[in-house]
Amino acid sequence: MTRAILQQLVLFFVPFLLFGVYLLLRRRNPFTRHEWDGHVPWLVIAGLLLAIGAFVYLGITAERHSGAYVPTHLENGRLVPGQFQ
Repeated sequence: MTRAILQQLVLFFVPFLLFGVYLLLRRRNPFTRHEWDGHVPWLVIAGLLLAIGAFVYLGITAERHSGAYVPTHLENGRLVPGQFQ
C-alpha cells in the first residue's frame, strides 16, 4: 500500500519538477516565488490528472482473480503461501 501511495505522489509532483527544469533551461531562478505565481493551479491540476489517470489505468489493466483467496496456512507442519483458488 505504501508503494502505491508513493507512486501516486511521484506522479503528482512530476509537473512541478518539469516546470522547475523548464525554468532552469530558461535561465530563471526556480526558487523565487514570482516565477511560480499563476502556474501553481495548473500544475496542481496536471498532477491530479496524472495521479487519477494512473489509478484508472491500473484499475482497467490490473489482473483479475476469480475464486476465493486462501490465506497462508500450515499444512502438515509446512507453511503454505496464500493463493487464489
